[in-house]
Amino acid sequence: MSLRPAATGRSAGRSTRRPRARRPRGASRVGQRFEAVVGPVAHGGHCVARLEPQGRVVFVRHALPGERVVLEVTEGTDGDRFWRADAVEVLEPSPDRVPAPCPYAGPGRCGGCDFQHVTLARQRALKADVVREQLSRLARLDVDVHIEEVPGEPPHEHDGLRWRTRQRYVDLPDGGHGMRLHRSHEVIEVDDCLIAGAPARHVVHGLPFEVEQDGFWQVHPGAPEVLVDTVLDFLQPRAGETVLDLYAGVGLFARFLADRVGAAAVTLVEGDQRACGHAVVNVPGATVLPGDVGSVLAELPAAAVDLVVLDPPREGARRSVVEAVVVRRPRAVAYVACDPAALARDVAIFAEHGYRLGGLRGFDLFPMTHHVECVALLTKTASDLR
Repeated sequence: MSLRPAATGRSAGRSTRRPRARRPRGASRVGQRFEAVVGPVAHGGHCVARLEPQGRVVFVRHALPGERVVLEVTEGTDGDRFWRADAVEVLEPSPDRVPAPCPYAGPGRCGGCDFQHVTLARQRALKADVVREQLSRLARLDVDVHIEEVPGEPPHEHDGLRWRTRQRYVDLPDGGHGMRLHRSHEVIEVDDCLIAGAPARHVVHGLPFEVEQDGFWQVHPGAPEVLVDTVLDFLQPRAGETVLDLYAGVGLFARFLADRVGAAAVTLVEGDQRACGHAVVNVPGATVLPGDVGSVLAELPAAAVDLVVLDPPREGARRSVVEAVVVRRPRAVAYVACDPAALARDVAIFAEHGYRLGGLRGFDLFPMTHHVECVALLTKTASDLR
C-alpha cells in the first residue's frame, strides 16, 4: 500500500471532514506516545481516554472501551482542550477485538471504516451506547436503544462486508483509486474496498424508482424496505389524511404513503431539482415542491397536516424546520436520522412544543463504520392537538 497527496477527482469514502486551520496553542504533541486505559465510546468513531495524572481528554480511534493501549497523538497541542490519537499498540485487548478483515484498516491507513477491529455484535452495542448517550445528554431522555441488523445479500449477509452499493474514491494519476486517511488530504491507494458491493437496484417492495445516476439512494441494499416499513408502521397512515414529506428525495416514502392516503393528499419538499423531477414520476398525482425545506415551509400557508416525514441530511432539521412542522399540528412525525446528535437536538426542540418520543428503532445500515440510522416517532396526545 502507498500514501499519496490528494488527487483531483471524486471524494473518497464517507470521511470528508478536514481539520480546521488554526493557530497553534502551545507545543505540538503530535507523534508522542502515551499509555492509557480506554474509556467509553463517543460519537464519531472513537473512544474517550484520559491521560494521568493531568486528566487530559484524548479521543482515540482503533480502540475499545476497557482496553489498555499505547496511543499516538495525531492532533493536539499543550493548549488544546482535547487531543486526537490512534491506538498503535494494544497491551490488554478487549474480548470483542478481532483482526480487521481489511488490510487498509488501522492507524495511518484508510479513514473510511472505524470498527473493523470490533465484532459485529459489539459494533451494534457501541452504536446503541452512542444513540442512548446523545438522547440523554441533548434531549434529557432515558431510552432503551437496540441497533438491529439489516439483511443484506448473500454471501455477505451477516459478515458486515460488501454492503455498500455506491462507493466514492479519489482518482489517482496512474488510473488507480484510493481513499483518504482520517481527517487528512493524504490518500492511500486501495485495490479492493471490502465494504463495497454490487450497484444498487432502485426497487422497493417490487416497485421501480427513477433515480439520477449519481443521485441519493440508500447505500445498504436492505435499507429502503426496512425504512419504509418502519415509517409506515410508526405513522399508521389512514385514507384521507394529509402528508408532508420533507427532504423527500425521489419520493421513496411518499410513494408508499400515497398508496395509503391518496396521492393528492401528499406534498413533497426537496432541495435537489433533479430529484424533484424523478419524484414527479415516482409519485404521480402528488405535489412536488422544489427548494430549501425551511424556505418552502416559510412560504406555504401554515395549514394543518396529519402526518410528517422528516429525512434530513446529517446536520438534521434544526429549529426553523422543526417549528415550521409543529405549527401545522401533525398527529405524528416520523424522523429518519443518520446522525444521533442531530436527532437528539431536534427531539428536544419537538419536546418544547409538546411532542414526545413515542418510538425509536435503530438500524446498522453502515457496518464497520460508526454511522447508524434511526427512525423516531414523535407524537402529541389527541387532546393536545385540539
